[in-house]
Amino acid sequence: MNDGALIHGIHDFIRHLLSAVAAAGLYGMDHRQVAHLTEVAHSSLVSTLSIRPDIAMLEVDGELIIDNEPLPFSMVMDRFALYLRENGIGHLRFLAGVPRSELDLFIEALARQPGAPELGSSEHIRVGRVEMPELGDEAGSLGAGDKAAVTANVTLKDLPAVELTRFTEVYEAVKRKERLKPSGIAATVTELVMAFKREGESILVLSALREKDEYSFTHAANVCILTIAQATSLGIQGQLLNDIGMAAMLHDIGKMFVPDEILTKEEKLTTEEFELMKLHPVKGGRYLLGTAGIPRLAAIVAYEHHMRDDLSGYPAAPYGWKLNLASQLTSIADVFDAMRTRRSYQEPHPPRQIANLLLSKSGTEFNPLLVRNFLHMMSRLKKL
Repeated sequence: MNDGALIHGIHDFIRHLLSAVAAAGLYGMDHRQVAHLTEVAHSSLVSTLSIRPDIAMLEVDGELIIDNEPLPFSMVMDRFALYLRENGIGHLRFLAGVPRSELDLFIEALARQPGAPELGSSEHIRVGRVEMPELGDEAGSLGAGDKAAVTANVTLKDLPAVELTRFTEVYEAVKRKERLKPSGIAATVTELVMAFKREGESILVLSALREKDEYSFTHAANVCILTIAQATSLGIQGQLLNDIGMAAMLHDIGKMFVPDEILTKEEKLTTEEFELMKLHPVKGGRYLLGTAGIPRLAAIVAYEHHMRDDLSGYPAAPYGWKLNLASQLTSIADVFDAMRTRRSYQEPHPPRQIANLLLSKSGTEFNPLLVRNFLHMMSRLKKL
């Protein structure tokens, strides 16, 4: 397949399709924005089918194949291939004349909305299913190589010990001014992503029950779990999901450069002490930027996670600065976990009080749409 226009058309259609699926998962099919995104996706598909009236794709080992050739790699194609694999779809075919109604049903099924029809074939969208792999066999699809396969058998109950051991080693190495070794963090995040895929929202219950004193370690793991859950609910999968999880896990790494007496102080910080505390995003971002093997996204999140939605936080952002989505997700998870965790100077806040605070700060400290999505996600656990 050498038709550049066709490749470009397919890529654009899949990009618009994934946007519509993510929005449908967040708002439901009746939302105006979902209708708009679905219409854009349909127009893109119709345009592409005018180039070729019969487009058939295969998903093979995480790649999309057309005419026996893989489509050029992109995050869009990677995410869509993972969508197909997770739904047990090995073959997908679009035929000219596909009406908007059929694409609506296809998007609704992919978004896994309550009451949505099972993902299946229609007159113009043909779905070929393959046998779903056993849980744990999906490790290779996460882009983590042999390490993911080795960790596939880690169970939910094993995670606290596994992550605490690895994460303690990482933080202790940083405190000794040693170079961060990203392999342990990557393996832990892979385990958390895989556990979320196996256990679904039950892993959030595990996170919610942690109110121990190993605060630096468990807080990072909790924020990672909560951020992975949010990202997944928005339709993010594949390597990007792993990168977001890694960024969330390392968001507070800059605190390792803050004096212990400030970090552990039970009284209110003085103005001078708080100014030192406020340096941790910059220090963390710089440290991660200079660390080989760490995704650049981790440095961005470390730098941005206290900036706030209206940019009134710290460090000061220039006019027009656009916060990364991963930073916004991490910020919500960070505040939620800090408030619901028992610490030496703080009892856990009631869930309803945390929800009210997040809502009251929507539009100033937090993105309102992401807060609504987060609370909806947590409410299903009857935690809020």
